[in-house]
Amino acid sequence: MGLPVQHQDRSGGGVFFIDEGGVRVAEMTYQRLADGQILIDHTFVDPKLRGGGVARGLLDAAVAWARANGIRISASCSYVILQFARDRSLRDVQA
Repeated sequence: MGLPVQHQDRSGGGVFFIDEGGVRVAEMTYQRLADGQILIDHTFVDPKLRGGGVARGLLDAAVAWARANGIRISASCSYVILQFARDRSLRDVQA
């Protein structure tokens, strides 16, 4: 992937994102739920970057952050739901 993933965390939620030349080209947003849990509700990747592992890079950043902070992840985003179903290595953070 090669593009740096940034993170903004707020009390009600946050976003993992990639900016390129000052333009947000990819993002994965989440809402904070009770008891150390987040809900990933949206993933967007600019069409020119699709197929290059960008969405997975966003998810990997979210999972690493969740592991480091003892947070569990649930999802309403179809991409994240699919990745949790396919990749058992993510299930330690799945709510």
